[in-house]
Amino acid sequence: MAVTDPGTSVAEVDALYRKHRVRVMLAITLGYGFIYTCRLGLSIVKKPLIDGGIFTIEELGMIGGALFYGYAFGKFFNGFLSDHFKPRMFFSASIFVSAIINLFMGWSTLIWVSVILWALNGWFQGMAAPSAVISITNWFGLKERGRRYGLWNASHSIGEGITFYVIAAVVSAAGWRYGFILPGLLCIAVAAWVYSFLQNAPATLGLPEIHAWRGEGKAENAEPPTWKAQKVVFGIGAMWVVALSSGLMYITRYAINSWGILYLQEIRGYTLLEAGTFLAVNTGAGIVGSIAFGYISDKFFDARRPPANLLFAAVEVGALFLIFYGPQNNLVLALAFALYGAGLSGLMASLGGLFGVDISPRGAAGAAMGFVGVFSYLGAATQESISAVLISAGTNVVDGVRTYDFDLAIMFWIGSSIISMLLAASLWNTKIRD
Repeated sequence: MAVTDPGTSVAEVDALYRKHRVRVMLAITLGYGFIYTCRLGLSIVKKPLIDGGIFTIEELGMIGGALFYGYAFGKFFNGFLSDHFKPRMFFSASIFVSAIINLFMGWSTLIWVSVILWALNGWFQGMAAPSAVISITNWFGLKERGRRYGLWNASHSIGEGITFYVIAAVVSAAGWRYGFILPGLLCIAVAAWVYSFLQNAPATLGLPEIHAWRGEGKAENAEPPTWKAQKVVFGIGAMWVVALSSGLMYITRYAINSWGILYLQEIRGYTLLEAGTFLAVNTGAGIVGSIAFGYISDKFFDARRPPANLLFAAVEVGALFLIFYGPQNNLVLALAFALYGAGLSGLMASLGGLFGVDISPRGAAGAAMGFVGVFSYLGAATQESISAVLISAGTNVVDGVRTYDFDLAIMFWIGSSIISMLLAASLWNTKIRD
């Protein structure tokens, strides 16, 4: 690893910064995109598991909920720990361990083994996002953070797209086990690549800190010790509102991810691959939405997130009504999923982390991600259990034929997004920390 010396010219420092900023964005975006495939396999294989009599709907709700509970508390504790450890190690270890757990999931047909494995998967996946965001704050300044965060946040759409189309196609051809085995094999290789590609911070290369390089005037003695900065997070009132709003938004997000394919198969009559294609449209649009949110909030609202939050939330809620209550038309449904993906992904960028990082002190980016994350994924876990109960209550089996009723679940999902939008709008005048 090359380290600069005192005689390094300004041009050489600039060149090193440009090189490693590109490497950072590639590593955290592609790395996080692929780790997503290691959490979404269950969504792809629900119908074959139910039809094969391996797990019931309620048991699948237990397994899915275990991931989210594990992730919620894993992201919280690992978020606080990540401020004290090198993001390169934290990030690559998260991907590697999650990959190994997925390989074991591909061979498990015992409910409690699957619950424990999926909970552990959630815990170790909770290491990835905080370390990725710390990498962003280490290498990018305040006025460009929204755009870079939006680009990184698009990684979840990359992972979802791979899962809902590529892995769905493999599962259709080779069976449910490959919904876990294929992501596991892919992510072992990705973990090794991330470890070799990512640098922790400019200082590890002898470069000046990002605020000095960007001319943002950061004073070294102005930054409080890490633990002290982290404790400030708990006393920020707006942070609690952001976390609650994110938790409600994540109810809808993971409702669509977890149950959307089953809904499209059973209510709309699509095949697994056709249903996966609609979800892939959603995730493809999510890439555009995430990047657009960062650009719009940085350029049009001077790094203020609330106006962009309201805009993207209105798009998301409108799209949900179109998905579930719009005309029965393939093109309309594809458009609705595209609008939903774009709106939701922008909200994920902001409420899922960026807004919380903005209003937190420097040195506490991981803690802010962990704090918001525990609410987000408790919302996702609660959704998994409640949705399973609501869907199961509307399920009937007559002469061996199973029929579903999603009406109550849909009302629960849309209502959560509306309340999330209203909570986020209440933070209209919240200031970011310089």
